[in-house]
Amino acid sequence: MSIPIAEKERFIPEPNMDKPLIEIKQLEKYYPIKKGIISRTVGHVKAVDGLNFEIYPGETLALVGESGCGKSTTGRSIVKLDEPTGGQIIFNGRDLSSLNGADLRKARLDLQIIFQDPYSSLNPRKRIGDLLAEALLAHKLASKEEAVKKVDDMLEIVGLTKSHKNRYPHEFSGGQRQRIGIARALILEPKLIVCDEPVSALDVSIQAQILNLLKDLQKKFRLTYLFIAHGLGAVKYISDRIAVMYLGKIVEIGKTEDIFKNPKHPYTQALLNAYPIPNPHFRNRERIVLAGDVPSPANPPKGCSFHTRCPIAKDICRQQTPELLGGSQSIACHFPLN
Repeated sequence: MSIPIAEKERFIPEPNMDKPLIEIKQLEKYYPIKKGIISRTVGHVKAVDGLNFEIYPGETLALVGESGCGKSTTGRSIVKLDEPTGGQIIFNGRDLSSLNGADLRKARLDLQIIFQDPYSSLNPRKRIGDLLAEALLAHKLASKEEAVKKVDDMLEIVGLTKSHKNRYPHEFSGGQRQRIGIARALILEPKLIVCDEPVSALDVSIQAQILNLLKDLQKKFRLTYLFIAHGLGAVKYISDRIAVMYLGKIVEIGKTEDIFKNPKHPYTQALLNAYPIPNPHFRNRERIVLAGDVPSPANPPKGCSFHTRCPIAKDICRQQTPELLGGSQSIACHFPLN
């Protein structure tokens, strides 16, 4: 089904399928630590610390890791809800990190985000129809009559009905509110959608419905996803590639099938060990159990940031930071697993 909408003013050309849709180069997001009466900066929380990855048109890259590793901050920085401290965001051949004002507003026509908690992202004083039409009217992409028709079509596309547009956010269930969040992200016909843990707050049965909806929409509208999650079941189902984050850095990235079958980083294997497998033959599988807590991003360990919890760490791990190296499956580890 095509979505009728007034022609948008694009500041970038259509993507080349042989090139990444978006390239992240040395992305950084630091938060200052201030103390004293004059709020003197005494350090920084390195939430995102030098990320490098790319996403190709039509694929889903999953970003996984423990809570606090910088996944959501990465997603918010890419769409510039949080201003990056450093690095480049090359979207369809143009650097977004230097854009602001009118140019940034045009860029956001092609970059949208779905939030983890849809209720907190919806204005409780506005009807759903007004919330969905707001972006169309703000960007002057449709008249009021066209916006109403567009909202009706979009509600049906995400599994709701036209009558829902007259209701308020508190009148919906969690799954319905997430469908509204998806509709709001999709209504501008973006090329890339950042899905910031879109199913983690939902019941398991509702999670499956939302994941199936996202996959169907991706095929129908040729969408590209950055899927942020910590539930590996959802990641295995929806993603083409996986990037594993730890303490603001990517420690392993590769195809989903390769990551699940042959994890090479000890942290990746530890995450997979926590993922339940409904098969008794894997009951005695080799496990890596993590000890201790995640170090503070305000004072990350020297060398490999994972060495304080790694069961195979050696002296070089405490002294030298490993680079992310490899081909289709890249690992940042001095002693990758077999």
